[in-house]
Amino acid sequence: MATQIEETLKRIQTSDGVIGFVIVNNAGIPIKSNMDDAMSVRYAGLVQQLTSTSQVAIKKDDPTDKLTYLRLRTKNNEILVIPDKHYTMVVIQKPTGSRSPM
Repeated sequence: MATQIEETLKRIQTSDGVIGFVIVNNAGIPIKSNMDDAMSVRYAGLVQQLTSTSQVAIKKDDPTDKLTYLRLRTKNNEILVIPDKHYTMVVIQKPTGSRSPM
């Protein structure tokens, strides 16, 4: 199982445009990352706040629903957040193409 996880992380890291990733536990502590410690902690804290707030908003609309994936695009980066029961994965990448927001 650990080998599959490592292979997946290597594949993510070598994908076009990927700047970095961080895996965060439920306490908001980065447990694996390919970024420096300061950036890992920064993204971990910000994403934890964002997912908590998003989950509250989703539950207000439908109490049976839950957040499964969050994609945030800024002018400079795209942040992909994949929360799970025990961990949250965050991938930071450069946006591709010239898609304009709706």
